[in-house]
Amino acid sequence: MSNIHDIRNGLKALSDAIDALQSNPVPTPEILDRGLSGNKINGGVITNFQSVGIVDEARQTALTVTNEGIAVQNINVQNIMNPVTVKGALTVQGEITASRLHVDEISADIRNERTTPLEFKAENKSLSGKGLIWTGVDYTKQFVYKHSPDRLWSSEDIDIDREKCIRIDNLPVLNLTSLGNSVTQSNLQSVGTLESLNVDGSLTIDNFVYYDANSQRLGVGTAEPNAMLAIKSLDHEFIVDETEDKQFKIGTYTTTGIKIVTDDTDRIIVGPNGNIELKNKVTVQGKLGINVNNFGDDVDITTSGPIRIEGKKFETGADIPSGGNYVLGDIIWNTNPVPTGYVGWICVRNGNPGEWKPFGQIQN
Repeated sequence: MSNIHDIRNGLKALSDAIDALQSNPVPTPEILDRGLSGNKINGGVITNFQSVGIVDEARQTALTVTNEGIAVQNINVQNIMNPVTVKGALTVQGEITASRLHVDEISADIRNERTTPLEFKAENKSLSGKGLIWTGVDYTKQFVYKHSPDRLWSSEDIDIDREKCIRIDNLPVLNLTSLGNSVTQSNLQSVGTLESLNVDGSLTIDNFVYYDANSQRLGVGTAEPNAMLAIKSLDHEFIVDETEDKQFKIGTYTTTGIKIVTDDTDRIIVGPNGNIELKNKVTVQGKLGINVNNFGDDVDITTSGPIRIEGKKFETGADIPSGGNYVLGDIIWNTNPVPTGYVGWICVRNGNPGEWKPFGQIQN
């Protein structure tokens, strides 16, 4: 029986102790520094958390850790020490400063400022095709490097400001209106109106006009002129040239005649044999000499041989002719007139030499 009594007293004491605990306030638990170890926290929210490397001042969820990774809305970081791979789109609202940037493709509509040249590196020891390419409209526009020969090639026109020029070795070679002074050779096929054209050296125009700088001769219709100026058609050649006695000659180089015309009408004709035919009226302002080198100013016409006026022949002699054909009215003027002699003789009958009578007796 005593054992039952003891158990009853013990249960009562336990009940009194529980009642006493319920009436007392719960004491604040004390956790000593570095007093948590092991799996002591499961669930719940920790606020104002701080450790040596972490300070949590968030008032709402900012970082979520799952088996797939970390989800965070904003990152404020100064340095990323290891390589980073971004899978997905990356939007940067600010500046990117990079020592070297490797990309497979850039699509941008922004201003690109550089402090170093834009460099294209060779692939398989070739730069061909490296440069600028524009796509998206009809065909691809290009400004690229090409080989054989090495050059920059453009698929489009290159347009510069009207006040600028194209230079080679810092010398202007082409501007809006002129070629540079250094341009001395060209194979121009067609040009507009030329002004103040200076040509140094030989010249060919349409394979018809030729100037030979070595001989200083100009040929029209011939590349081998026979004078300073030559105009050739088929086998005939008209020339203008200087003579050995420092004069000029004009005429034909070949055995052909020459005609001087006005109103497309013959005025003077020089035959192949040298005969000259004057058309229409001829006026001589001055003295006229025929077959003479020197003649005085006291007469208008001087001739070294006979003349014929309206079919009548006039010549000089010391006596009547002994031969030759003469006609009625021909006159021989006496070259040795003496007193009681005659001025001359006149033909009174046609023949060889015909019949002659003296006329004009000279007084004694």
